[in-house]
Amino acid sequence: MPKNKTHSGTKKRFKLTGSGRVRHEQANRGHLFEKKSSKRTRSLALDADASKADVKRVKRLLGK
Repeated sequence: MPKNKTHSGTKKRFKLTGSGRVRHEQANRGHLFEKKSSKRTRSLALDADASKADVKRVKRLLGK
């Protein structure tokens, strides 16, 4: 019986915490920082929780 494979795109974008929450990096942290305030870029540096609607699908793609 073959093993199930983890979805590669999902494992690069999401991670599961010990308590089972799904976390992801926030957008707008790649480039063009000159026009963004320091306060904004600092707050975007923190990981955010995935939306409740996506959690079930993300966990399935991660094989959890």
